Order: sequence, then C-alpha cells, then structure tokens
Amino acid sequence: MELPFSEPYKIKMVEAIYRSTREERERWIRDASFNLFNLRSEQVYIDLLTDSGTGAMSDRQWSAIMTGDESYAGASSFYNLKDAIWDITGFQYFLPTHQGRAAENVLFSVLVKEGDIVPGNSHFDTTKGHIEFRKAKAVDCTIEASKSPSVWHPFKGNVDTEKLEDVLKTTPAGKVPFIIVTVTNNTAGGQPVSMENIREVSALAKKYGVKLIIDGARFAENAYFIKTREKGYAGMEITEISREMFSYADGMTMSSKKDAIVNMGGFIALRDEKLYRQASTYNIIYEGFITYGGMSGRDMNALAQGLYEGTEFRYLESRIKQVEYLGTMLKSAGIPLIEPFGGHAIFIDAKNFLTSIPREEFPAQTLAVELYLEGGIRTVEIGTLLADRDPLTRENRFPELEMVRLAIPRRVYTYRHIEYIAAVASNVFDRRHSIKSGLKIKREAQIMRHFTVELERL
Repeated sequence: MELPFSEPYKIKMVEAIYRSTREERERWIRDASFNLFNLRSEQVYIDLLTDSGTGAMSDRQWSAIMTGDESYAGASSFYNLKDAIWDITGFQYFLPTHQGRAAENVLFSVLVKEGDIVPGNSHFDTTKGHIEFRKAKAVDCTIEASKSPSVWHPFKGNVDTEKLEDVLKTTPAGKVPFIIVTVTNNTAGGQPVSMENIREVSALAKKYGVKLIIDGARFAENAYFIKTREKGYAGMEITEISREMFSYADGMTMSSKKDAIVNMGGFIALRDEKLYRQASTYNIIYEGFITYGGMSGRDMNALAQGLYEGTEFRYLESRIKQVEYLGTMLKSAGIPLIEPFGGHAIFIDAKNFLTSIPREEFPAQTLAVELYLEGGIRTVEIGTLLADRDPLTRENRFPELEMVRLAIPRRVYTYRHIEYIAAVASNVFDRRHSIKSGLKIKREAQIMRHFTVELERL
C-alpha cells in the first residue's frame, strides 16, 4: 500500500474554539454591519480572514523567543535576523519594521512622490494605498490570463512585459521610481511569478534606469512553485531559488507574518547603501531605532528562525497540499474557483457563484457573509470593496475578478477542518439561487475602506 501524505509536524498545544448557532451568527454579523473585520474572534469558528500573523509558531521559534535580546540598540537578536536575511535573500542592508505595510511606508517615503507612476503585478491593498496616499498612481501590468478564472497558466501572477515596457516608454523620465513585483501575486489569486519573468522585468528595469522592488511576503511559496513548475529548478533548494529571485532586484519589502510564520514583524532589505541610509531616517521616525524598528528582540529571534523553517521544502509541500486539498474538494462540488490554486489560499469566483447579484451590490462580500452565516467561517472579499474608489472621480472601481479568499493559516487547522470548510461552501452553493440581493455601503473611509466599511442588506 502506498503511504498517504502526512504533515511533517505533530501538535503540541491546542486552543478551544466555539461553534456558534445560526441565530447567534445572524445577530453578530448584523451588529458588525456585515463587515467580517468587525467580528470578535470568539464569534468565528474557522478563521480564514488572512494567513498574515495567524500561523502556529514552532517549538524552536518559542525557544528563540526566550533568548531574545531586548537592548534598545545593537541587540544580538538584530544580528541573528540580519544573518538570516543575508543567508536567504542575499541583501546586505536591512531595516526591521513591525509589519509589511510599515516597510512600505518607510521605503515609499523615500521613493514615491506626487505624480509618480508605479507599475507592477496587481498591487495589493496596502501597496496601492501607500502609493495613492502619496498622490501617485499604481498601474497594473499583470498578464491577461490572470483575469480569466478557469484559464490554467503555471505562473498566472507574471508581469506582462509588453504592458510594462509601454508604461516605461511613455512615462516621463524620473516619474517611475520603481517597478514592484509581488511574489506570490495575492490580488490575482495567490498566483506565482516565474523566475524567467522576474529576470525579464529586471532587464527592463535596468534598460530604463528604474529600480526593481520585490514584495516578498510569500517568497518561499513562490520559490516552491518555481521548483515544481519551472524547467531547470527541480533539483534546487528553496533557499537557492530564493537567492536567485532576489538577485535580480534592488530591494524588497516583507510582511514576515506570512512566509516567516510569525505573529508580528516585517523588514526592508536593500542592496544600495545610500538608499538604506535614506530609509533609515524614516525608519527612526515611524518605527524605531534601526536595530529594532518596531520589533522586540524576542520577535526578531522568532522571525530569524521562522525564515529558515518557512523555506524548508517538506513544510512548504505540506502547506500547499493542504490548500490544494480544499481546492479539489470545492471544485468537485462545482464551485467556481480561480485556477490553478494559489499557494496560501483558495479564491472563489464570486461573480460566477452569485450570478444574480450585480457588482454594485458587492457579490464577493455578500458571499463572504453567507459563508459566515452558514458555518461560522470568516473569509475576506477581494473585489470591488477592496478595489476602493478612484481617487479622482470617487467612483467605484470594478475589478475584472470578484473573489472571496479563503486564506489558510500556517500549521493551524487539520484536514477535518478543511473538510468542514468545503461542506459549508457546498451548502451555500446549493442554495445560491435563493440569495437574491446584496449589500450597500452605509459608511466608508476615504482610502482602504474594506477594513472598516459599514454595510447593510438591500
């Protein structure tokens, strides 16, 4: 008999979770103004809101926490993290920050000016928010295949180099501070970017004299897909692939709460000393001194250890197979999904799930609410709410894809939890034709509204 696949770890501690009633959930979601961010964690049975900071740390990470050096300046924990970043990314200079959006805030404070154009592959919410907050413009240059849910492409997160070169050619000199490539491409469905594509983008960046920055929140998952899908990389270690990816870039930002499997932390890593010194000033203003940058010593120790664990092939295989298991179950139930399945999440195609809900009534958010009502599962909308309003016209931006993301926390849920999630989604799919109306906005923020928006039923 062939041995079944199993996780490369065992459970050492458990946390009780409360399974609520339908009546309780109806009251709670109404009180939360139909925004799942407003729910209390104890009102959620299975939490798939995000994979950011929600993973389970290992015994080695907890051990590293106990030896954290809390010195204000020059802590040994900083140097532990510096060594790990150098070892895995090849970047000589780095600044710790408390999370990924903080890294964006510091680096973009140096690089982004009013009127700038920042091309990339499907900028995520905080990335686009930091760009638009500075009255610059984010231009999406992702390949066309990313807009078609059922089209299979091994690297659907790739940058369309023709689109990119058109932006670089037509934008006045000095107005493109950098190109940003997000690996994996979260907004396009957690899709990876090939090494060949990163190499081509790097060549264009050099040709036009602009920087290439990588958003590396899920770089290890991206390296896994390169190893398993791209010719010439099957025999390489994840760390080797990672170093090659970053070798084509001038710098990176990272929310370490993803692939480094910590609950808090981030960093900027750079090749250029001058840029590092410019960013250091903003890091001190916004985050803290350059050797702690908003992080405690114990957290830096856990992060350094997590970078090594997050780049282990056995761990990555286990994680990505669990995501794939959920996708396979949902697909077998007939639920429309973004394919191929992403590395950190399954993305439901809400537009083709709730065909009777017009985009003005936020079908993805409506579906997310229904999943919660059905089984206490908290997910997140990646659609019109997240796309926000155009900063000039203030009209809603309607993206090509209306998605509900089911982000799987790392090393947290069992396969029985995954089966429960699939059953809940299948039940909602079976009654989808009875869902006749969506939601409307009562109150929203000027920017990144999806975090705090208040909605009501139509």
